[in-house]
Amino acid sequence: MRIDAYADPGTPDRRGGWRYLAWLVRRQWPRCLAGAVLASVWMVLLAATPYLMARAVDHGLEPGDLGALAGWTGAMVAVGGVNAWLGMMRHRTMTKVRLDANFRTVKVVVGHATRLGAALRGQVGTGEVVTIGVGDVQTISTSLTAVGPGVGAIVAYAAVGGLMLSVSTRLALVVLLGVPVLGVLLGPLMGRLQGREAEYRERQSVLTARIGDLAGGLRVLNGLGGKGLVADAFRRDSDRLRAQGYRVGAVTSWIQALGVGLPMLFLALVTWLGARLAAQGHISVGELVSVYGYVVALGWPVAFLIEMGHQLSRGVVAARRVVAFLRLEPAPDEGTRDAPAEPSVLHDPASGVRILPGRLTALVTSRPSDATEILDRLARYTPSDATWGDIPLADIPLPQIRSRILLADPEADLFAGTLSDVIGDEVTPLRGAGSVDVRLRRVGATSHNESADATQRPGADATANLTAALHAAAAEDIVRALPDGLNTQVAAQARDLSGGQRQRIRLARALLTDPEVLLAAEPTSALDAHTEATVADRLKHARQGRTTVLAATSPLLLDRADVVHHLVDGKVAATGTHRELLDTEPGYRALVARDDEGVEEREEEGAPVR
Repeated sequence: MRIDAYADPGTPDRRGGWRYLAWLVRRQWPRCLAGAVLASVWMVLLAATPYLMARAVDHGLEPGDLGALAGWTGAMVAVGGVNAWLGMMRHRTMTKVRLDANFRTVKVVVGHATRLGAALRGQVGTGEVVTIGVGDVQTISTSLTAVGPGVGAIVAYAAVGGLMLSVSTRLALVVLLGVPVLGVLLGPLMGRLQGREAEYRERQSVLTARIGDLAGGLRVLNGLGGKGLVADAFRRDSDRLRAQGYRVGAVTSWIQALGVGLPMLFLALVTWLGARLAAQGHISVGELVSVYGYVVALGWPVAFLIEMGHQLSRGVVAARRVVAFLRLEPAPDEGTRDAPAEPSVLHDPASGVRILPGRLTALVTSRPSDATEILDRLARYTPSDATWGDIPLADIPLPQIRSRILLADPEADLFAGTLSDVIGDEVTPLRGAGSVDVRLRRVGATSHNESADATQRPGADATANLTAALHAAAAEDIVRALPDGLNTQVAAQARDLSGGQRQRIRLARALLTDPEVLLAAEPTSALDAHTEATVADRLKHARQGRTTVLAATSPLLLDRADVVHHLVDGKVAATGTHRELLDTEPGYRALVARDDEGVEEREEEGAPVR
């Protein structure tokens, strides 16, 4: 059975950590069963070697029967060869079990993260997701060792007990009762380990999130002089995590020490009892040899049983964290009414903003957060009374909204890959006459980390569409400057590009999807005056006849807008064209005049295009 990294992982059991681990076993039960059988036979044959050795001594060596000695010796060699092959197959099978559990958990977590979409960041921190992906997934897959060597250890332990019963009832009872005693001694430590491990994972996720924040805002922190403060906070969190790690290590060291020491004491006791029985004449020399061999063979199953308990204790902690993540749910979608068939007015009653279809509309405010909240409401990323036509957005199924309204987040993720992949060159043209149905197959090409739909004219060439999007975003110079053009590898979040280049790449990506309604916040804030003017002209041309809403205070963009809403305290204070508002609204003029001054200064300085 091969591992298909692209197959449906199935529906996980989210009722608890143990149930999630059991689900992973059920999803690949034939492979788990094969691993358990192979491990059981392998360990039983390890215990069979002393039995064959005892027969060779008693029936061949002691009476001097060379034929019997050769026969039993050949049997031991054959069993050794078969066991070597079984050991290899057991290891190979269990490796597949671990990899399947690893891939399956990754697919389940990533799929659920995609399903949560914009609700993800509001419900769980980035560090938690990273910790699950980096640490918990590996811990869960390793814990499934219990279904192979763990089961085999139990079977081999019972088999050795049965073989010992043929030698001495007393020895058999000691063997059969020894491991339960070990479990009683180690059980409290296993429970303590779970508590310490859970706390350690929590602190680890917090520190991971802080690392991401620190790395992403290092330049800003340097500019503001705040690097030292954040570094001190990180150092304190790191010290607390290290202290918690020591506590986890202390419990783990006791488990491992007792896991080695107690079995040795247990096996020494069995050996001593066997020697006494041989000295008293109750068992033969060959049986004494077999007892010693059984003691050695017991080392494997006892060690595996202790390791199984240790790994399961850690695995269930990791599984509980995965289950807690899988229990997160996006906001309920109770929409039952179809979206307007034709382009219609978007209205936000809370602010008074009305977006006319087919127009380029600008929102101007001194508080960017007010405009962002309006865009979130119009795109239904937050609950509101916003309407589309005469239909409340809340009554429209979310997939219909996502297929026609795109909110271009200024901080949308840029995943690592070639530049063409980052922009999203796999947009599929699906919009036909009278219908708006689009698909953007790359998750990286969406804002708010959600699947968004894209539209293109039927039969349009993908390369031509990509070129047009780059042109509209004034991003052709970025492609020309890169060594391999569109095939150049770009780092995660495009860290190897400047801020202005990243902004234009995000804009090109949004334009490539050609949504019916495009909402964007400050799409040119990182650009110099010359590039910003170019983008403003090309954006208006590219979106001709399509509804576009920009939250901006740049006069270069505002002068191209068909309608400008001036917002004060989150509500519309005045509406008109840019030039009309400059003449009639002192507050508007004061707000955008600062940008006018900045534009003039940048033009005089001849700032380079970024």
